[in-house]
Amino acid sequence: MMRTALVVGALLLGTAAVMAQQDVAVTQQNLMKTSIGRPMYGVLGKMLKGDIPYDQAAVDKALTDMEAEVPKIADTFKPNPKQDVVNATYGSSQKIWQNKADFDSKIPAVAKVIPEQKGKIKDLASLKVSFDAIQEKCTGCHDDYRVKLK
Repeated sequence: MMRTALVVGALLLGTAAVMAQQDVAVTQQNLMKTSIGRPMYGVLGKMLKGDIPYDQAAVDKALTDMEAEVPKIADTFKPNPKQDVVNATYGSSQKIWQNKADFDSKIPAVAKVIPEQKGKIKDLASLKVSFDAIQEKCTGCHDDYRVKLK
């Protein structure tokens, strides 16, 4: 009976640890995909593709939203969940936690370029220039620290 209780307890602890890791991974993905990715690609990117019409208010809001969220990256990625979000297309490379200082050092460049673009965007042509400037800083980190899962 005692052995069964120990096994059940160990399984429950293991399940709780996996669930906690999954919560961390989901929080990290939500920041990158929803809080930062949606304004960048779901608004600005779609405008550039012609999927949605150019809207200055939406551009300004997207930049403001990204500007507020990018500084949260370092703290959000402090814990290493050691697993990816279930059914995610992209995940975080373990290189983040192997070289956290380099990962964190890339964030200020992104945080700087976004407000620099505010006020420069007036139409699709200037949106393209600003989008590319922001994308360049994002890609620097994505190339090293994001992995395609499927």
